[in-house]
Amino acid sequence: MKPYLAAALQMTSVPDLAKNLAQAEELIDLATRRGAELITLPENFSFLGDESVKFKRAEEICTASEKFIKTMAQRYRITLLGGGYPVPSPDGRTYNRALLVNANGEELTRYDKVHLFDVNLPDGNTYQESKEVTSGSALPKVHSSPRLGNLGISVCYDVRFPELYRQLSKEGAEVLIVPAAFTAFTGKDHWQVLLQARAIENTCYVIAPAQTGFHNARRQTHGHAMIIDPWGITLADAGDPVGMAIAEINPSRLEQVRRQMPSLQHRVFG
Repeated sequence: MKPYLAAALQMTSVPDLAKNLAQAEELIDLATRRGAELITLPENFSFLGDESVKFKRAEEICTASEKFIKTMAQRYRITLLGGGYPVPSPDGRTYNRALLVNANGEELTRYDKVHLFDVNLPDGNTYQESKEVTSGSALPKVHSSPRLGNLGISVCYDVRFPELYRQLSKEGAEVLIVPAAFTAFTGKDHWQVLLQARAIENTCYVIAPAQTGFHNARRQTHGHAMIIDPWGITLADAGDPVGMAIAEINPSRLEQVRRQMPSLQHRVFG
């Protein structure tokens, strides 16, 4: 791995497939112009707001999302992560899939979200992801890139389950990617501290693209797409507006932190 720029894009996706993909391409174009080689899109980048509509249009959204990810990667000559989109599953529901592709538009790795967000929040919003989403059956795999390092992917609610990231670090992950549509209610207290915890305990970079703002009359997300270094320092924070967090991923910094704090070598229980 050599030093390179990574971008965590921040979107306000809505129940309009074409509009979302246009917004995503505009941000990809901007990130590429700024020199990013690894660009990451948030969870639900292609459709967000009305879950019942998304479910009914899952096949259409899936086809368009995968075509978009591969086309953008080829057009802009980047490695691109599509952070989460619906894929029809055999049980009549959908998987929530993240897909990583290279500059030739070839699939590098995929991951179907394992931890599903079934939560009643004090703000009155209820989320029942498992109603329409099938849990993935396998942990994410680490993709090793000579240029970008060892990349481990996850999706949103996964960030609350440190054992998933421990498994990725045991498999050699150096960069953890956490695309999300984190709720505004939980995000204000938990988003940054969870990302920093995953970075610190695994001495990894964390790249976290995010959704922000209102997606329909009720659904609001936290924003603050971030890139965090292996010491837990926030290198870039997109704040509230549509945009991006962009920062350097530097192998010498990774080596320095792991030398100063060799906690991965000191594990006793797994």
